Amino acid sequence: FCEYSIIQNWENVEEYRIDQARVGPGEQGEPVKQPKDPGVAAEVLALYKANGYNAYISDLISVNRSVKDIRHPLCKTMEYHSKLPVVSVIFPFHEEHNSTLLRSVYSIINRSPPELLREIILVDDFSEKPFLKKPLEDFLKRAKLDHIVKVLRTKKREGLIRARQLGAEKASGDILIFLDAHSEANYNWLPPLLDPIVEDYRTVVCPFVDVIDCDTYEIKPQDQGARGSFDWSFNYKRLPLTRKDRENPTKPFPSPVMAGGYFAISAKWFWELGGYDDGLDIWGGEQYELSFKVWQCHGRMVDAPCSRVGHIYRCKYMPFKNAGVGDFVSRNYRRVAEVWMDEYKHHLFKHRPGVGAIDTGDISRQKAVRERLKCKSFDWFMKEVAFDQDKYYPAVEPKASASGELRNRGAGMCVDTQFKQSNQRFGLRKCISDDPTGGGEQNLRMTRWHDIRPEGRSVCFDASTSERKAPIVLFDCHSMKGNQLFKYRIDSEMLYHPVSNQCLTAEKDGSGFLFMDQCDDKEPTQKWVWQVSRLLTLLSFCFTKAL
Repeated sequence: FCEYSIIQNWENVEEYRIDQARVGPGEQGEPVKQPKDPGVAAEVLALYKANGYNAYISDLISVNRSVKDIRHPLCKTMEYHSKLPVVSVIFPFHEEHNSTLLRSVYSIINRSPPELLREIILVDDFSEKPFLKKPLEDFLKRAKLDHIVKVLRTKKREGLIRARQLGAEKASGDILIFLDAHSEANYNWLPPLLDPIVEDYRTVVCPFVDVIDCDTYEIKPQDQGARGSFDWSFNYKRLPLTRKDRENPTKPFPSPVMAGGYFAISAKWFWELGGYDDGLDIWGGEQYELSFKVWQCHGRMVDAPCSRVGHIYRCKYMPFKNAGVGDFVSRNYRRVAEVWMDEYKHHLFKHRPGVGAIDTGDISRQKAVRERLKCKSFDWFMKEVAFDQDKYYPAVEPKASASGELRNRGAGMCVDTQFKQSNQRFGLRKCISDDPTGGGEQNLRMTRWHDIRPEGRSVCFDASTSERKAPIVLFDCHSMKGNQLFKYRIDSEMLYHPVSNQCLTAEKDGSGFLFMDQCDDKEPTQKWVWQVSRLLTLLSFCFTKAL
């Protein structure tokens, strides 16, 4: 790609003008409310259960809808190489709802410079829905899209990883772009993905992934970005941007680990790396395998803030059964660890008991890739790429500043999270130390990141608004403070939440859920006592300003 040296602005002003004139449900990425007609309730529920998102609302929205331009304003002024490589966009799917799938396709066609879009490859992973068979191909012919949109079909359920690999094998573009089939590309999304690859073909580029609300289809921006990472149980996590990365909101920044399904890679580099490990089954671990070998084998990976793609995160229902046999995720993790992580693999085995004993199968081909490319050690990766990983997600968890029961003075009861999951509220129950039969999950920890979480789990107390009596829920721990930052004041026994400027509060009789409220150091329902505390550590957590 070295001959592509002249630069230009790729913004399509006419496209914006046309889109701004569009009216209708969901246009400009706005939310669509559920019709109040009770006669459609059964259909709405059935479609929700079949897809994991509100497909009824999807059908009310044009497959060509306009989107909300949520890029940083400076992105519109950016210039990229005038000659960019052509791309193959690969959408693996299984039982995707028809209008959501087609909207994903149209968003790519409508918002990609036609001279850059070689093809869109739909990889049907053994779907059974009638529309996804011959009617889909007939639709593409009627819409005169069959020259650019190709449909591949697996002969049995292969899973996400092998479906992507199949698409890559059939692709003819210089660049492979992998996306999920429930996504929508934003304006001028493509040049920012391609430009870093022109500079170095061994660069992998990930777009910013925004949220398409699973219920209303509203397009919501993600935050200002973070670097991808993981904890030692192999849960995907995020690291804060460095000071240098924050200086320019348009500049791609290095990221240790990709989130998974959204990235661009040169076909040459993908196959030099051996593609995906074909021994990985269904899903799980593939983002770590690819991220590690990209970095360790002398490539790099960046996130491009000016490339935005919306994604639907399934909610309420999980419509599909896993097609794998046994604990395929743990087996995938073991394969990745044995090939790429060297001595660091033992941290994974410790945090995910049983992974270290699973049979990996044959990993000789993957080890040969590492040897052929003279790839670097995982110790190099941890020190040079994920250099602050241990600060946020240490392999050896430091002692908690406070732990055990968290008793409310006013109600005389303890916080009990009852093994609830992310986005669920919780309250008080009779303390286990008073009545061993009365509680559920009361062993809590206040960590060095100033968050509070149940022992052995990675969900944290989280308050996302500053309104009075704002709800507090469990949410996936991110160790980046913000909504999950609490400070314990020893003298007043209060838990202060700086983001909302409120304190953790319970009802006087201990009923209902916990909430945040205006701090009052004379209010007993805001006074909390830890069963075990480390005084010196807690002193460093205290806030010093008067409430």
